Amino acid sequence: MDPIDDLKHRARILHRDAQAKDPAALARVRALATLRTLDDETLARTVRRAHALAVLAEELGFRSWAHLAAVVRGDDDERDRGTWLYPRECGGHFNVWSASYDEARAIRAEHGGFLLPYRHHFVIVDEAYIETAGLDPKREEWTRIGRDWVRPEDREAHGRLVLELVRARLDVAA
Repeated sequence: MDPIDDLKHRARILHRDAQAKDPAALARVRALATLRTLDDETLARTVRRAHALAVLAEELGFRSWAHLAAVVRGDDDERDRGTWLYPRECGGHFNVWSASYDEARAIRAEHGGFLLPYRHHFVIVDEAYIETAGLDPKREEWTRIGRDWVRPEDREAHGRLVLELVRARLDVAA
C-alpha cells in the first residue's frame, strides 16, 4: 500500500470521527491553531478533510500536508525533511549529527548504523534508536535501501519502511 493512500485513509477516518463529535478526534483536530478555540458543536460542523490531513502532518513532524507529501514522495527539491524520524523518545540515544549528506554517508559507511534526515541535517543512529522510533532494524528493507533513508537504493523497500513508520507513529497518536 502507498503511504500517501494510507495517510489519506486515516484522514478520512479522523474527519468522519470529528464530525461525529468523537472526543479523541476532536482533541486531535483542536491541536490546529485555527480550530483550537471552537466548541465541540462548531468544531464538528467546521472541520474539513484538509484539517484532518494537516493534523496528521503535524503529528508526524511536518509543517503541512504538502510538506509531508513532498517528503514521503521523495521530492528532491524538499530540503526540510521534517522531524518524524527524530521522535521525542529518541532524544536520549547517542547519535552522530552532520550538516552534510556526503559527510554523514561517509561516517555511516565507515562505522555502520542508519542514516536518517532531520530537517536540514543528517543523523547516524544505531539499532536501538530505530527500535525506539517504532521501526524494526532487522527488516530486509533496511539492507535494500542501503540503510540510507535520505537516498534509498530501493524506492519500494523505502516505501514499506515509510508505511511502517506512519503506522507506528499514528497508531500511538490515535
